Amino acid sequence: MTQTLKIVIPMAGWGTRMRPHTWSKPKPLVSVAGKASLDHLMDTFDTLPDSFAVEYIFIVGPHLGETQIPAYIAAHYPEITAHYVVQSEMKGQSHAIYLTKEYLDGPMMMIFSDTLIETDFSFLDEEKADLVAWVKPVPDPRRFGVAVADTEGKISHLVEKPESMENNLVLVGCYYFKEGANLVSAIEEQIERNVMLKNEYFLADAINIMLKHGTEGRVEEVGDYWLDTGTIDATLETNKKLLEGSKVGKFESENVEIIPPIFVHPSVKISNSKIGPNVSIAADCEINDSQIENSIIEAKTKIHASVLKDSLIGKQVQVEGCGGVEHPASLNIGDNSWVK
Repeated sequence: MTQTLKIVIPMAGWGTRMRPHTWSKPKPLVSVAGKASLDHLMDTFDTLPDSFAVEYIFIVGPHLGETQIPAYIAAHYPEITAHYVVQSEMKGQSHAIYLTKEYLDGPMMMIFSDTLIETDFSFLDEEKADLVAWVKPVPDPRRFGVAVADTEGKISHLVEKPESMENNLVLVGCYYFKEGANLVSAIEEQIERNVMLKNEYFLADAINIMLKHGTEGRVEEVGDYWLDTGTIDATLETNKKLLEGSKVGKFESENVEIIPPIFVHPSVKISNSKIGPNVSIAADCEINDSQIENSIIEAKTKIHASVLKDSLIGKQVQVEGCGGVEHPASLNIGDNSWVK
């Protein structure tokens, strides 16, 4: 029997830590390793069991997200069933999910849009637990939320930013609920009791309410990586990780030195330049007389006579005469800009 799995993806935040890029596009549409961050997230769901019929619920912001995300999904994923809910007030994770309550009957997943994990979801149609929380052990968990679990992985409760380090199973921002309506009921209780932190309703508090009411939850460790695209530095580090092992394709080049790993779109033109390592260059870019390392260059950007390192450069940007071999420029430039 086919079950419908609802996948909730909150992405309504302002993305202030990714500015200036998020002045012109939602954070999930910033490029990393050759495609939008959202594309990498969508790739994760390829491992879902075939027995699920999947519906996506995107929680978008009232400014850019309300228009750009539906357009992007329609253009790149026309085959999926997608719903859109607008979160006009930033009242936290639980509030965002509560806005989708009309869709949340039966099994559901929730994953944050800036969370990229290596995992296999193929077991979910046979999952016995009411709740699965994906975690990753880290040496120092004190700046994260953690799951407190026994030796068999059964969760007793969640703790936001623990003071000690004995519980090191950090919550990565991905959850499975066997019955979405139970989460909705817990959020209603959370809001009624006004369980907040810094004027926001956090999902961990709603899950703790579920656990107190008898929900049985367990942890599932992620695979090789748990990556983040929430800040400029984290996005560059994620770009580096996702490029590992990638092969250089064909593009128009003349006198170009390549240091892998890199991604270069086939439409790119590069001459008299040194590219790499850890560089991704999107479609229709032109680069000449330059050196670029550990950087992301988005589409239709032109770079001339520049030496760049640790840079994130948006779409339709012109960069000329920036940096030198001994002192490379580290640039963070939004779309439609000119730096000379």
